[in-house]
Amino acid sequence: MTAWDIEPQGVQGQLQLTGARAGSLEKVLSAMIADLAAAAQAAGTAVPGSAVYPTRVGPLAPGPRPSPLMAHQKAVGPVAAALSQYAEGRSPALKAMADRIQAAVLGAAKATGEYVEGDLAAAEEAQDAARQVRLDLLMRDTGGNQR
Repeated sequence: MTAWDIEPQGVQGQLQLTGARAGSLEKVLSAMIADLAAAAQAAGTAVPGSAVYPTRVGPLAPGPRPSPLMAHQKAVGPVAAALSQYAEGRSPALKAMADRIQAAVLGAAKATGEYVEGDLAAAEEAQDAARQVRLDLLMRDTGGNQR
Protein backbone atom coordinates (compact mmCIF):
# COMPACT_ATOMS: atom_id res chain seq x y z
CA MET A 1 0.00 0.00 0.00
CA THR A 2 1.51 3.30 -0.95
CA ALA A 3 -1.26 5.65 0.13
CA TRP A 4 -4.34 5.56 2.30
CA ASP A 5 -7.16 8.06 2.22
CA ILE A 6 -9.85 6.94 4.66
CA GLU A 7 -12.72 8.84 6.22
CA PRO A 8 -13.27 7.00 9.54
CA GLN A 9 -16.83 8.32 9.94
CA GLY A 10 -17.74 6.98 6.51
CA VAL A 11 -16.26 3.59 7.38
CA GLN A 12 -18.20 3.53 10.63
CA GLY A 13 -21.46 4.28 8.80
CA GLN A 14 -20.82 1.51 6.29
CA LEU A 15 -19.92 -0.96 9.04
CA GLN A 16 -23.18 -0.17 10.85
CA LEU A 17 -25.14 -0.68 7.63
CA THR A 18 -23.31 -3.93 6.89
CA GLY A 19 -23.90 -5.15 10.46
CA ALA A 20 -27.62 -4.46 10.12
CA ARG A 21 -27.77 -6.31 6.79
CA ALA A 22 -25.81 -9.24 8.26
CA GLY A 23 -28.31 -9.40 11.11
CA SER A 24 -31.15 -9.55 8.58
CA LEU A 25 -29.36 -12.29 6.69
CA GLU A 26 -28.92 -14.28 9.90
CA LYS A 27 -32.67 -14.04 10.58
CA VAL A 28 -33.50 -15.21 7.05
CA LEU A 29 -31.10 -18.15 7.27
CA SER A 30 -32.46 -19.15 10.69
CA ALA A 31 -36.00 -19.03 9.29
CA MET A 32 -34.90 -21.14 6.31
CA ILE A 33 -33.47 -23.82 8.61
CA ALA A 34 -36.65 -23.79 10.72
CA ASP A 35 -38.79 -24.06 7.58
CA LEU A 36 -36.71 -26.98 6.29
CA ALA A 37 -37.14 -28.77 9.63
CA ALA A 38 -40.90 -28.12 9.60
CA ALA A 39 -41.18 -29.34 6.02
CA ALA A 40 -39.22 -32.47 6.83
CA GLN A 41 -41.47 -33.19 9.80
CA ALA A 42 -44.64 -32.54 7.81
CA ALA A 43 -43.52 -34.65 4.85
CA GLY A 44 -44.26 -37.90 6.63
CA THR A 45 -42.88 -41.24 5.58
CA ALA A 46 -43.41 -43.96 3.06
CA VAL A 47 -44.14 -46.29 5.99
CA PRO A 48 -47.76 -47.13 6.83
CA GLY A 49 -48.93 -45.44 10.05
CA SER A 50 -49.01 -48.59 12.17
CA ALA A 51 -45.39 -49.41 11.26
CA VAL A 52 -44.10 -46.01 12.38
CA TYR A 53 -44.59 -46.88 16.06
CA PRO A 54 -43.99 -50.61 16.39
CA THR A 55 -45.74 -52.22 19.34
CA ARG A 56 -44.11 -55.00 21.31
CA VAL A 57 -46.24 -58.07 21.92
CA GLY A 58 -45.44 -61.08 24.02
CA PRO A 59 -42.46 -61.80 26.21
CA LEU A 60 -39.26 -59.91 25.49
CA ALA A 61 -35.87 -61.56 25.22
CA PRO A 62 -33.59 -61.05 28.21
CA GLY A 63 -30.81 -58.51 27.89
CA PRO A 64 -30.62 -54.80 27.36
CA ARG A 65 -33.90 -53.22 26.46
CA PRO A 66 -34.16 -50.61 23.74
CA SER A 67 -33.97 -47.03 24.88
CA PRO A 68 -37.38 -45.58 25.71
CA LEU A 69 -36.40 -42.62 23.55
CA MET A 70 -36.19 -44.83 20.48
CA ALA A 71 -39.78 -46.00 20.90
CA HIS A 72 -41.06 -42.47 20.29
CA GLN A 73 -38.94 -41.61 17.28
CA LYS A 74 -40.73 -41.39 13.98
CA ALA A 75 -39.42 -43.09 10.90
CA VAL A 76 -37.71 -40.71 8.46
CA GLY A 77 -39.18 -40.54 5.01
CA PRO A 78 -37.43 -39.83 1.72
CA VAL A 79 -38.44 -36.15 1.63
CA ALA A 80 -37.11 -35.54 5.15
CA ALA A 81 -33.89 -37.34 4.26
CA ALA A 82 -33.48 -35.25 1.10
CA LEU A 83 -34.09 -32.01 2.98
CA SER A 84 -31.56 -33.05 5.60
CA GLN A 85 -28.97 -33.83 2.91
CA TYR A 86 -29.67 -30.46 1.28
CA ALA A 87 -29.15 -28.61 4.57
CA GLU A 88 -25.96 -30.55 5.31
CA GLY A 89 -24.66 -29.84 1.81
CA ARG A 90 -25.32 -26.11 2.11
CA SER A 91 -23.91 -25.80 5.62
CA PRO A 92 -20.24 -25.26 4.59
CA ALA A 93 -21.22 -22.54 2.10
CA LEU A 94 -23.40 -20.77 4.67
CA LYS A 95 -20.62 -20.89 7.26
CA ALA A 96 -18.10 -19.57 4.73
CA MET A 97 -20.47 -16.72 3.87
CA ALA A 98 -20.89 -15.80 7.54
CA ASP A 99 -17.13 -16.00 8.12
CA ARG A 100 -16.42 -13.73 5.14
CA ILE A 101 -18.91 -11.12 6.34
CA GLN A 102 -17.46 -11.23 9.84
CA ALA A 103 -13.89 -10.99 8.53
CA ALA A 104 -14.76 -8.06 6.28
CA VAL A 105 -16.40 -6.10 9.08
CA LEU A 106 -13.69 -6.86 11.65
CA GLY A 107 -10.91 -6.23 9.15
CA ALA A 108 -12.33 -2.89 8.05
CA ALA A 109 -12.85 -1.79 11.65
CA LYS A 110 -9.38 -2.86 12.73
CA ALA A 111 -7.64 -1.42 9.65
CA THR A 112 -9.45 1.89 10.10
CA GLY A 113 -8.51 2.00 13.78
CA GLU A 114 -4.86 1.37 12.95
CA TYR A 115 -5.02 4.02 10.22
CA VAL A 116 -6.37 6.56 12.70
CA GLU A 117 -3.53 5.65 15.09
CA GLY A 118 -1.03 6.14 12.27
CA ASP A 119 0.13 2.50 12.07
CA LEU A 120 -0.24 1.79 8.36
CA ALA A 121 1.65 -1.52 8.58
CA ALA A 122 -0.83 -2.84 11.16
CA ALA A 123 -3.71 -1.49 9.04
CA GLU A 124 -2.39 -3.43 6.06
CA GLU A 125 -2.04 -6.58 8.20
CA ALA A 126 -5.68 -6.24 9.26
CA GLN A 127 -6.71 -5.79 5.66
CA ASP A 128 -4.76 -8.90 4.63
CA ALA A 129 -6.25 -10.93 7.49
CA ALA A 130 -9.74 -9.94 6.34
CA ARG A 131 -8.91 -10.84 2.74
CA GLN A 132 -7.68 -14.28 3.88
CA VAL A 133 -10.67 -14.70 6.28
CA ARG A 134 -8.30 -15.14 9.23
CA LEU A 135 -10.82 -14.58 12.02
CA ASP A 136 -8.31 -15.82 14.58
CA LEU A 137 -5.99 -12.88 13.79
CA LEU A 138 -8.78 -10.33 13.61
CA MET A 139 -10.38 -11.36 16.89
CA ARG A 140 -7.16 -11.67 18.83
CA ASP A 141 -6.85 -7.93 19.43
CA THR A 142 -10.49 -6.87 19.15
CA GLY A 143 -11.91 -9.11 21.86
CA GLY A 144 -14.56 -10.48 19.50
CA ASN A 145 -16.20 -13.86 19.91
CA GLN A 146 -15.53 -16.46 17.29
CA ARG A 147 -18.46 -18.68 16.33
